[in-house]
Amino acid sequence: MSVITELRVHDVRFPTSRMLDGSDAMNPDPDYSAAYVELRTDAADGLSGHGFAFTIGRGNEVMTTAIATLADHVVGLDAEDFLADLGRAWRLLVHDSQLRWLGPEKGVMHMAAGAVLNALWDLRAKRAGLPLWRLLAELTPEEIVDVVDFRYLTDALTRDEALDILRAAEPGRAARIAELEATGYPAYTTTPGWLGYSDAKLVALAQQAAADGFTQIKLKVGADLDDDRRRFALARQAVGDSVEIAIDANQRWDVAEAIAWVTAMEDESIAWVEEPTSPDDILAHAAIARGIAPIPVATGEHVHNRVMFKQMLQAGSMEVLQLDATRVGGVNENIAILLLAANFGVRVCPHAGGVGLCEAVQHLSMFDFVAVSGTRERRSIEFVDHLHEHFIEPIDVRDGHYRVPRLPGAGTEMHAASLARYAYPDGAEWSTGADSGAAPDAGAAPDAGAAADTDPAADTGRSEAVHA
Repeated sequence: MSVITELRVHDVRFPTSRMLDGSDAMNPDPDYSAAYVELRTDAADGLSGHGFAFTIGRGNEVMTTAIATLADHVVGLDAEDFLADLGRAWRLLVHDSQLRWLGPEKGVMHMAAGAVLNALWDLRAKRAGLPLWRLLAELTPEEIVDVVDFRYLTDALTRDEALDILRAAEPGRAARIAELEATGYPAYTTTPGWLGYSDAKLVALAQQAAADGFTQIKLKVGADLDDDRRRFALARQAVGDSVEIAIDANQRWDVAEAIAWVTAMEDESIAWVEEPTSPDDILAHAAIARGIAPIPVATGEHVHNRVMFKQMLQAGSMEVLQLDATRVGGVNENIAILLLAANFGVRVCPHAGGVGLCEAVQHLSMFDFVAVSGTRERRSIEFVDHLHEHFIEPIDVRDGHYRVPRLPGAGTEMHAASLARYAYPDGAEWSTGADSGAAPDAGAAPDAGAAADTDPAADTGRSEAVHA
């Protein structure tokens, strides 16, 4: 028996606004940040669980406080029993009657619960000696549905329907695992498309993306129509006709404006229009989808929970579902969302980028391919080439494909040196304004327990630990 002895929280921020990385029509100065959690136990193996909620700077202090609030729910519990029943973990963290009042199941507290749940899944995968995608892919259909909360979903997806989906995919699991290991999972890239980039940078990065094997890129739009038309034409000239181009408005428009803007782009080759309006407006997305057809609407990175995804699918609000690894209630809720997408026959192209989102979400798409939808057709994971060097196992993207993670865990563990350097506000990056390109020693051997082995007293910046 081992006990969860500590939940430690770090406020980690990267000054990406200095180079306008991540800039779009609604977020002109993002500093990619992680409200980062470590779960430690007294087990002799020294393994720890790591998860985070993604933010873009200010407000990260609110998220870290929310995560720390959940410590009493997990510290002191029997680790083996808890990890064996992560459906119970979901109920304990999400169904707290007083904390639910702040949502329910949305916003800061729900994302905080997701960060802790993802850390628990990371620890479970490490103890199993498997990358998370493979751990999930080897669960039985019954074990998978046991981690899903079907409350509020049964008018669209019942437990029995979910079991039918999973059982139908069982016969081909081994072949799909082999296929993944051989060829990887398709990716598309947003690296060329940030709104603050110059034309020359856009063109150079678009050409590089095509040369690197990506068959789709994405451009940020929504600030100026003439500028969007010009930038889209530059990108099309740079990549040719064989590479698709999606556009992302980041919630900029009302309904009529969205339809008029996309129509004025005068290009039905647009791969999709992403987040054209408020992410909460289910009916507006449905109206826009009808108004811009046959161009698809893609959305989901800011959708609060499985219930809202259910309603958007029922209303025809999305033709491309873009789940996010840290927006909702962790792996548990994302499994529910993948099952909903499969039941409605909607393709999944996850949101990534940020800091650590690529590392985390690849596991969900690979699990979906192996054990849920059984297909990679017209599906891809977003890729942005930022900040991967700060993770124990950074993503491996080659020839436009994510290669399968090999190390045990969920891919969410950062180097201890990065946690210290980018701690806010006292880490070296913030206290000295040093070059943000500094990275941990790339030659260091990956160590799944590295962060857990650091001396807590040596941590810099704002962090908080709660012990048993």
